[in-house]
Amino acid sequence: MKEKILDENTYNSLVVGGGIAGLTSAAYLARAGQKVLLIEKNKELGGLVNSFVRNGYHFDTGVRALEDAGIIWPMLKDLNIQLEVVKSPVSLGIENEIIAIETIADLQKYKQLLEKLFPESVNEIDEVLKVIRKIMMHMEVLYGIENPVFKDIMHDKHYLFKKLLPWLPKFIFTVGKINRMNMPVEDYLKTIVKNPSLRDIISQHFFKNTPTFFALSYFSLYLDYFYPKGGVGKLSESLKNKILEYGGEIKTETQITEVQADKCIAIDQNNNSYNYDNLIWAADLKTLYRLIQTDGIQPKTTIKFEETKRKMLKSRGTDSVFSLFLEVDEPLESFRKIAHGHFFYTPSKLGLGDTHREELDSMLRNFEKVTKEQVLSWLDRFTKLNTFEISIPGLKDASLVPEGKTGIIISLLTEYNLFKEVQKADWLTEFIHELENCMINVVTDSVYPMLKQKITGRFSFSPLNIENRVGSSEGAIVGWAFEKDMPVVSKIQYSDRSVITPISTIYQAGQWAYSPGGVPMSILTGKLAANKIIKKSKN
Repeated sequence: MKEKILDENTYNSLVVGGGIAGLTSAAYLARAGQKVLLIEKNKELGGLVNSFVRNGYHFDTGVRALEDAGIIWPMLKDLNIQLEVVKSPVSLGIENEIIAIETIADLQKYKQLLEKLFPESVNEIDEVLKVIRKIMMHMEVLYGIENPVFKDIMHDKHYLFKKLLPWLPKFIFTVGKINRMNMPVEDYLKTIVKNPSLRDIISQHFFKNTPTFFALSYFSLYLDYFYPKGGVGKLSESLKNKILEYGGEIKTETQITEVQADKCIAIDQNNNSYNYDNLIWAADLKTLYRLIQTDGIQPKTTIKFEETKRKMLKSRGTDSVFSLFLEVDEPLESFRKIAHGHFFYTPSKLGLGDTHREELDSMLRNFEKVTKEQVLSWLDRFTKLNTFEISIPGLKDASLVPEGKTGIIISLLTEYNLFKEVQKADWLTEFIHELENCMINVVTDSVYPMLKQKITGRFSFSPLNIENRVGSSEGAIVGWAFEKDMPVVSKIQYSDRSVITPISTIYQAGQWAYSPGGVPMSILTGKLAANKIIKKSKN
């Protein structure tokens, strides 16, 4: 076949979205010899897998650590990427009780911690731990081998016969078990735990309606966490360098505003046109379906597209997150004595109860009648009863902070609509300042008393910042809300279908294409989308 000569603005593949999924797709397409352009609306690549420096302190934008899931290491090996990493052990804390999670044996320490705080619920705790152990066994199967998507199966006979084929029957059996544990974790816990505070302590740091299997698999994930030296952004940086090494092109600070599906043309904010044979959309899916022009597309395809679009636009993203970044004039050693650099901390064993869901939902339904004082009173309770994810990059890599200093990231799950309503009421800046104060007061009065008078700088990212910067609808960080009628493929056994759209020349990839989302699944869907195009180009 005679090779097609492409002009300057014509590409074999156009990838929109420079997060981890888009970077993965572009790297594999470029390696396959395609003329590829990756377009990103921000100056920086990586999306939520990014790091930045402020006043000498290195912070991670979104993801605090990485987990392999049988995907990241095979991808790095396949692309010949050397990434220097360290283990990122996790600590768990409730009130004054803090434990380190470093081996499977530490599950017993977790059991003892819960029994000490909830002595009246010993039998229920035992039931929960039995379920967690069972799920950990399933996780060993699920992610027990290098994902075959990143292997050359036909030329790696050892992998095929010694690993993949013996694993497949176990995988199929395990997937059946997983699918029977799709009940929201909140509902499942009600069947075995009567104590509402205990239920909250176990589940309140998960997204609303997270399937039971994935929620209670967190112990396996904690043991798998690792951290790239230099910050999580080093993963995105390594993929960017690989794209350029393979001859791919990258264009940042460019936003696609229209896609003419029949002509295979994308147009940016400056009215520049990009012709493509195939397009991978690795950005927000609602945005894609709003941008696509279907004039000239076959009626059958248009009908299917419009059905998908309606379903997509009526769905919503899952919970968002609020992150507070602190620059602290206190050495790392002071914090190392208390907990690891990745720390889940709950200041009160009471749990959130109705505070996060029922009270907040009621307040949002009648927000125009709610006073500022009522909102701030709710905010005070919300922070005192919540679970915080605390990350200290310097405890993983001491070079990430000035000598004698500490950078801290404190995050909690929160509701995008609350920030929108406060913004409409025109007191967003005050609200965010008060939320920062509440978070600082809670950790200062409990786990980190040394923070008093030692904070030299602070700033935060809200769900609105995430929506504006990353582009995800509702500021969501892992994809769609966990509802029965999700607008995308959400079962792992069908992940190969998750990258397909109603239009044959357009594919989708990233956090929106798999539930629950995460870095490994973003990488997987990025590779799957690239595979579809590479296979098509060979036919």
